[in-house]
Amino acid sequence: MDGASTSASVVFADSVSTDQYLPSEAVPPFLQLRYHEAIVNTGPKPMSANPYADLPTTVEIPDRPVTALLDDAVARFPERVALSFFGVTLTYRQLDRAVDRAVNVMRERGHRPGDPVAILTPNSPHAVILYQAVLRAGGIVVMLNPLLVERELLTILTDCRAKIAFVSNLFLAKIDAIQPQTPLASIVVLALDDYMPWLTGRLFNVKMRLEGRKPLNRRDATHTPWKSAMAAVPDVALRPPLTSADTALYLYTSGTTGAAKAVELTHANVLANAYQCGAWFVDATPGEEVFLLALPLFHAFGMTVGMNTALRLGATMVLTPKFDAGQVMKLVAKHRVTMLPGVPAMYHAINHHPDAARRDLSSVRYCISGAATLPKETKETFEKLTGGTLVEGYGLSEASPCTHCNPLRAPNKEGSIGLPLPNTAYAIVAGPEGEEVPAGEIGELIVKGPQVMKGYHGRPADSDLALKNGWLFTGDMGYRDADGFVYLMDRKKELVITGGCNVYPREVEEALYRIDGVVEAAVVGMPDDYLGEQVVAAVVVRPDAGLTEASVIARLKEDLAGYKVPKRVRFLDTLPKTVIGKVLKRQVKEEMMKG
Repeated sequence: MDGASTSASVVFADSVSTDQYLPSEAVPPFLQLRYHEAIVNTGPKPMSANPYADLPTTVEIPDRPVTALLDDAVARFPERVALSFFGVTLTYRQLDRAVDRAVNVMRERGHRPGDPVAILTPNSPHAVILYQAVLRAGGIVVMLNPLLVERELLTILTDCRAKIAFVSNLFLAKIDAIQPQTPLASIVVLALDDYMPWLTGRLFNVKMRLEGRKPLNRRDATHTPWKSAMAAVPDVALRPPLTSADTALYLYTSGTTGAAKAVELTHANVLANAYQCGAWFVDATPGEEVFLLALPLFHAFGMTVGMNTALRLGATMVLTPKFDAGQVMKLVAKHRVTMLPGVPAMYHAINHHPDAARRDLSSVRYCISGAATLPKETKETFEKLTGGTLVEGYGLSEASPCTHCNPLRAPNKEGSIGLPLPNTAYAIVAGPEGEEVPAGEIGELIVKGPQVMKGYHGRPADSDLALKNGWLFTGDMGYRDADGFVYLMDRKKELVITGGCNVYPREVEEALYRIDGVVEAAVVGMPDDYLGEQVVAAVVVRPDAGLTEASVIARLKEDLAGYKVPKRVRFLDTLPKTVIGKVLKRQVKEEMMKG
């Protein structure tokens, strides 16, 4: 399995149909790159001695819409607590009724099947209810990142053409400022204290005001408070017919050009990934697990590994609107959380919190870390602290997002993103024809499976570049070992991942160029023990510009979400370039490391 490909091209192999994701005798050997072939089916070693024998290689995925996840959980565990938020709980039966009410709220505002609906809120019961309601109504979910600034939100809302938005009162000012330039005709205003006990809600709002984040509540012809909107409609709704081929989500992601584009995921894509992730928790007990959703639900990782996998398992979802290590530890101890998906920065913060040693975190069994490289020290310290298992996985929005993960109950390999999830094929390829390279050699990771996107909405040229014969070109460079474990070495698209958030250098560079006096700019990612990577910038400015590091950063904060703003800006006389004028970013990194 570690030899060179026997076929000219992994991409255009005629023997693999677009809906064939599993190895078979008809598939060329290099397309059978699966851990169960490299480990389970080689040599005389008995299956009982194989630590990977119980890992699922396939999972049966029904031909149903994503709404089946909630429907099945309601049928199996109607009185199980589905959501817990600041002491308020909703059972699966109550969640189901709330979803129906939200469907009726949308219909009263003219929603029709196929219409996109924008949702802008931190993690809260609203987020789960609305995600399910939009899908149940036959709509397309557009989850918005609250960290985006007005210019970025305007780009997305203009592109998706949503006419209805559900917006937290903490971020309403952003939407109000741009609404006249968008198709938005109706806004339902959400408040986190909608699902808090009275006193807790009062204290929360005082805290927000003290932090300078005054909630903005509004009621007029365009705006309706969530509580009154929900109270005015019945808790039973008619459901339009749905198919697995219908579009479920637009996940907006910036390209290397900085232009936002929507990853279009079907019901089949999203449902498949929930089943694939659910199967990876090989000894999870349906109806008994407790997930802590500290990952934001507007992110594909939190959406799938958190919410949808929890629904698949009939688990309780404990929601927190923002990550705070101290608060997360309290919630783990109080609710006996068993599953805690996150990013390395979250586990690092818990490890180094002054209260970590005295908190009872022993209920934690499994944690999947994604979005950035998981440092060995972070993994080992967290596992010692909790007694649970913390492993690294991999995915991208274009794959709903999960494609690989390290085993949860079998040995995993340091620095690896693990093995492919059930029903997922992959290869490491290089060259213009996409030829597979031998084990140990670096190439581009490509993947194929039922979770791979339909394409980029309204962008056929971009779709054709990313998808070839059903294979998704990830843009990530890496290699595989003889056992089928994958290791990533570099990001072909120069993506910077900081604290689990994607930052595309070109987008930040364009913002730098909008500052008067900036002549040249280069943005790179530098290693950071806490964030995984930090965004840094090197700039060349006019001598008379009068710019300082502080003034450049302040200007960028007006134009970009906070996580995209460079932590450091260094002024250079010139940027290192090739003879044809291309900036040598590796040398830029070297310059930045000098101080």
